[in-house]
Amino acid sequence: MRMLGKNGVRASLMALCAAAGVAATPAYSKTITIGIGIQNMCTDTYQGGTIIRGLKLLPKYLPHDGKYKDVKYKIVWRNYDSGGPITNMMIAGKLAFGVMGDYPLVVNGAKFQQTRGERSLMISFTAYNLDGAGNGIVVPVKSDIYSVDQLKGKTVSVPVGSAAWGMLFNMMKEKHYPKDYFHMINQGPMVGIAAIANDKVAAHADFCPMSELMEYKGTGRMIYNGAEAGIPYLHGVVVRKSFAEKYPEVVVGYLEALIKAGQWVQDDPQHAAKMISKWTMIPKEVLYLYFSKGGYLTPDPTFKPKFIKTLAYDHEVLMKYANMPPLDFKPWVAPQYLKAAYKKLGLNYEQQLKTFYHPKENIHLPDEIWINGEKIHQYANVAEMLKSYAQYKKAGKTIDATYVYDQKTGLKLFGKNAFYVEDGKTFDAFMLKSEADKYAKAHAGKVMTFAEVTKA
Repeated sequence: MRMLGKNGVRASLMALCAAAGVAATPAYSKTITIGIGIQNMCTDTYQGGTIIRGLKLLPKYLPHDGKYKDVKYKIVWRNYDSGGPITNMMIAGKLAFGVMGDYPLVVNGAKFQQTRGERSLMISFTAYNLDGAGNGIVVPVKSDIYSVDQLKGKTVSVPVGSAAWGMLFNMMKEKHYPKDYFHMINQGPMVGIAAIANDKVAAHADFCPMSELMEYKGTGRMIYNGAEAGIPYLHGVVVRKSFAEKYPEVVVGYLEALIKAGQWVQDDPQHAAKMISKWTMIPKEVLYLYFSKGGYLTPDPTFKPKFIKTLAYDHEVLMKYANMPPLDFKPWVAPQYLKAAYKKLGLNYEQQLKTFYHPKENIHLPDEIWINGEKIHQYANVAEMLKSYAQYKKAGKTIDATYVYDQKTGLKLFGKNAFYVEDGKTFDAFMLKSEADKYAKAHAGKVMTFAEVTKA
């Protein structure tokens, strides 16, 4: 891979400045405030906020030469429950950057284009799940509801304006449900989790990692995963256009930090999960489910055409169900800053642009056990994992989590929440009981819970 020299990088950034209409001089001699809206409770935003903040990456990549020689930076991090409030603060001029989910991203772009003077630019993605896993619908663990079809006339809570809110509308579209199929109410993640734990709502829809957090805590059971829609699950970053045009090198520096944050996660997912847990209070076991090899998320900031089409589809859904104003994608999507960041880091943007990871590639990955204080243990199949699980329990080991893969989608699951089909001496794991039932019927097998297979 060819690394650019200082002159090449400087020329590239000068070209970006010229494209943005920014003069190379005069030098700045002041403090530049960088307000960044993040979501510490949303795993798919971490590369754009929480990790950058936790590792103190941003100061390492902000410009300090040329017209920025005497500049001081004031970095202001603001944490929010969902993307909607971030957009409001950006429109009010209180934040320069915002990290949010797919549906909130298009809401951001559309709302900015309704203002008289200001616009936002989409400058990066963070991570993705190609099938759409990340959003989910959860019911209380003892509920007799196992399908979204059973939610007719019942109360379903969701953070309005979030990615999960958009997922609900898309699910209604795909299943041809009328708008009043269920009663939708607004509840933030923490309120929704409490409502499920106390059986106050029939179901709660939320973004990553709330569904898995409820399953991990034993208070909720997932009945619908966004992967069922087969539409990519995405998050990304937007910036106020006026800020980007005035300080393009700062935007590039931020994106360098974002790229490095994603690399850090992939280098050692178990270590990353433990560190991020300290910064967010999300259990490390839940974070590993998302960031490990075969996990829900694949870090990748590049502007894949498929993902832009997905955002356009998301916008169409919101126009139909939520009266969303139009969004002109052509001026909104701005990959030039990310391309400059890749070039500055000596990375190949075009090569990464062509790279995809499909969850179905996970199906034959090793099943895993996380023993407290130890590295992850891996096994060739579920039967071997269960055998070792029994041995570790007998030896008095503290088992933090077990992980298996859904045989239909390839999604990584907590072993304790999966449904298992016993077929002779083999076990196959499934996320949904309905899928396990179908497989068992076709293969003359028996459906079992984790408690049952660990007693066998």
